[in-house]
Amino acid sequence: MRKYEIMIIIDPDVDERQVPALLEKHQKVITEAKGTIDSQDIWGKRRMAYEINKKPEGTYAVVNITAPAEAVKEMDRLMSIDEQIMRAKVMRTDKK
Repeated sequence: MRKYEIMIIIDPDVDERQVPALLEKHQKVITEAKGTIDSQDIWGKRRMAYEINKKPEGTYAVVNITAPAEAVKEMDRLMSIDEQIMRAKVMRTDKK
């Protein structure tokens, strides 16, 4: 299992109280694959450098996980399908 950092930009129309539940829904893929959620940091609404889907801001969240590569790929795929998530970037933080 490897360590990953995932930067997620959530649609600003999603209520900030619903953001933890939205993240939890996608993190189930990791926990079901025997991975762990190491930390979760919700930054709140921020203005972006350029518009995404004609929206100038988004709710940012950073999640650090330890999980198998297949589970991370599946989580990334599900987040790309979810209309409430505007962008998600997965980065591996450990070095081999």
